[in-house]
Amino acid sequence: MIEVDHLTQRYGAFEAVRDLSFEVSAGQIVGFLGPNGAGKSTTLKVISTQLAPSAGSVRVGGHDVLDAPFKARSLLGYLPERCPLYAEMTVREHLEWIGRLHGLSRADSRSAADREVQRCGLREVAARGISELSKGYRQRVGIGCALIHEPPVLVLDEPMSGLDPNQVLEIRGLVRELGRERTVLFSSHVLSEVEATCERALVVHRGRIVADEAISSLLERVSGGGLEVRSEDSRAPEVLATLPDVELQELGPGRYGLEPTQAREDFGAEVFACAASAELVLSELAPRRVTLEQVFARLTQAGEPA
Repeated sequence: MIEVDHLTQRYGAFEAVRDLSFEVSAGQIVGFLGPNGAGKSTTLKVISTQLAPSAGSVRVGGHDVLDAPFKARSLLGYLPERCPLYAEMTVREHLEWIGRLHGLSRADSRSAADREVQRCGLREVAARGISELSKGYRQRVGIGCALIHEPPVLVLDEPMSGLDPNQVLEIRGLVRELGRERTVLFSSHVLSEVEATCERALVVHRGRIVADEAISSLLERVSGGGLEVRSEDSRAPEVLATLPDVELQELGPGRYGLEPTQAREDFGAEVFACAASAELVLSELAPRRVTLEQVFARLTQAGEPA
């Protein structure tokens, strides 16, 4: 549904996006990650027809955003990072008005507004003016506006911004539900939410893709085969330090992280054999879990694929 082919986007002499290529298929929820200035919002603006690409091409539902922007836009729901809302309107008025802009009849726009008030948790504030709303509720209105015409493709720039923990859980559930039938591409700095919501991550740094794969395989690959060991024996650090080509890290009382500096076929068996030979009792020997935050830091600090 979304095809980005060798996209380059320039602001004067500065290249915000450089030769970017990726696809997002129907029914996928993909997290679009990167540090500030990496080119995320610029890419999303091109996909949503807000910017014309400097080079390369972008297609939404097979429609080129440069040659057929209105057809591409009709398939797209877009939530910008700073959602523009008219402060003098009420929530329901705003949703109905956006529906009319998308070509819905007056009756259909009313029905669609009712649906989004329910779906986005806006019942308590539906009659209130936009100017009276908290940032979290404004964000919900923006999501409702993106969904008002039931588009098959959603592009969301920081959809969790400004939401309290309960609202985050609600929007996470909503995004998952929407992803069953739609293509969803969203950026976020809340990496735990991306890990909980998405099946795949696109990581960009300095305008280029440095990773594009399923989150589960990315976490496994970047972990490097590390293990976490627990032992109450005070000799544990000394014994584990005898393992060749292994970085030992104390994680807490009786907890140790072991990272092999070279690939191992059966690192767990090697650690177990080392402990057994020293009669060291291990209460736990398990793969060391790497968080998406750690993966993100490793990818964007180096600027190269892991």
